[in-house]
Amino acid sequence: MPIHLEIVTAERVVLSDDVDMINAPTKDGRVGILPRHAPLLTILEIGELDIVKDGVTTPFAISGGFMEVLPHRVTILADTAERADEIDEARAEAARRAAEQRIAERRSAQDLALAEAELRRALVQLKVAQLKKIRRERD
Repeated sequence: MPIHLEIVTAERVVLSDDVDMINAPTKDGRVGILPRHAPLLTILEIGELDIVKDGVTTPFAISGGFMEVLPHRVTILADTAERADEIDEARAEAARRAAEQRIAERRSAQDLALAEAELRRALVQLKVAQLKKIRRERD
């Protein structure tokens, strides 16, 4: 019995499908969600969101948000969410370099915190894009 998942950003519905499992990065660590999971409302961190359907894992890069879990439905309201095939690796690499430069400059505590978040976001995008390449090579 699958669980219905909706991933929504301010711009679009990223995914609306029945899936077998969800593995999400939360403030308290990674959380695995299966059908009939106990109700839960949690804050999502920047990280890799993994969706399993029919034995195939599909990674998404998300940059925070909220997740509501009900026994037969999960709703993710994400700041951003990208499938691996939507990620522009050159843009993510440029963002990584720019964030590392901002961190090195250390202009202010606020600028440092923003740069660190941008770096985490870029690194997750690069990781998710690489996972898609690796899986393609195996298949």
